[in-house]
Amino acid sequence: MTAKLVTGGLLAAGISAGVIAAESANWWPNLVLCTAFAVVAAIVWLITRQPPGKHPILYVVAVAALCQLPGLTTAPITSTDAYRYAWDGRVQLSGSSPYSHVPLDDALARLRDPVLFPGLSPTDKSGVVGPPRVPHDAAAVTALSTDDPRTRINRPRVPTIYPPVAQAFFTAVALVTPWSAGTLGLQLAAALLAVVLTALLAVELRRRGRDPRWAAMWGWSPIVALEAGSAAHIDVLAALLIVAAVIAAARRKPVVAGLLLGAAAGVKLLPLLLLPAFTSRRLHTPLVAVGTFVASYLPHLLAAGTLVVGFLPGYLTQEGFSDGSSRSAILALVLPPEARQLAAGVLAVSLAVLAIHRHGREPIAVTCCWLYGAALLITTPTYPWYGLPLIALAVLAGRLEWLVVPVAAYLAYASFGHDVRQGLIHLAAAAVVVTTVALRHRPNAGREFDVPVEALRH
Repeated sequence: MTAKLVTGGLLAAGISAGVIAAESANWWPNLVLCTAFAVVAAIVWLITRQPPGKHPILYVVAVAALCQLPGLTTAPITSTDAYRYAWDGRVQLSGSSPYSHVPLDDALARLRDPVLFPGLSPTDKSGVVGPPRVPHDAAAVTALSTDDPRTRINRPRVPTIYPPVAQAFFTAVALVTPWSAGTLGLQLAAALLAVVLTALLAVELRRRGRDPRWAAMWGWSPIVALEAGSAAHIDVLAALLIVAAVIAAARRKPVVAGLLLGAAAGVKLLPLLLLPAFTSRRLHTPLVAVGTFVASYLPHLLAAGTLVVGFLPGYLTQEGFSDGSSRSAILALVLPPEARQLAAGVLAVSLAVLAIHRHGREPIAVTCCWLYGAALLITTPTYPWYGLPLIALAVLAGRLEWLVVPVAAYLAYASFGHDVRQGLIHLAAAAVVVTTVALRHRPNAGREFDVPVEALRH
């Protein structure tokens, strides 16, 4: 292995450490993150111009593991979601349901510990008792979902929002994690998943005749280091399952693809948006995916009844779906609130029809990439880590222009509360994508915007 390859890998790992440090110290964290992402992308591009060496996959995976290490040295930075994950797993191990109880419920006081509840001991009374009730009024939902200084768990007065496969993951991690370790078990698990996905991408890229080192665009990404090893976001598991589903579909294993896609939807609901990309005449994959997703809810439905929907109605209320509006930052630039949801719905249906129409005409990885990316641009969700699966899909599909969408999401997140600025940031990302796609499809387009089609069709 050449000195340039070693230097590039070590530099990428050092950049991840720098991002974690900047986030911890709040030194312009999102700007540093986006700049670091661009630098790492340049490093990966330069590395792919070097001879691959003897073990390119091992090289990429080893550096990916190094990139995850800095995040494991601190508590979660970008959000407190991991504390909720740890709590949900602990509740399930106790024989209760996180859909039936909120974290502050005194009925679960015996499960409190100083890490998750620094201001509330098992003998203290929180004053919260009984099954959760999520109101429909936006103001009431906002008031109910505020944080409480007695616990590190976010929204401790509302039930969980996470679907059953995510809950199974939380439970498995909680089973082997001591309470005193807090979120470390989840961080380690997320870091491991990120490294496994790096290996999966590298192996699949080589099978398709492409340079496996492009998998470093995922594995060495400072965004992945921040949201996996540090924040332990469950979106990493969703990304792994989505990529596995796409690979299975490309290898003509529709039932396996359906099981994996349904499992991904059981982690985060967003993968359901990819169903049109898997639709064929036989409909095997979509039916298996929906069946898997529904079946995952059945045990919780028996245990919690209608409470199994958790905080999902409240979340949709906060995002503006209950009053007919939508928080879409791009649509907000040109449409009044009452028209945004209709416009978003029309765009979503149009994209679904296009994805079905494109079935068999382009690699399924490409369809999933633009379908998922376009969905993020239409809805512009508040939380930027929702874009993690898009990073993996862009690498697999060879459509790296879509990487600007998750990067833009972090810049928009830093501008929270400035609606016009957020909209312009997302619009700029959309413009980059549209321009690149237009250049790719122009007559006699150069190869710099694409990878060989024959390689993608494997």
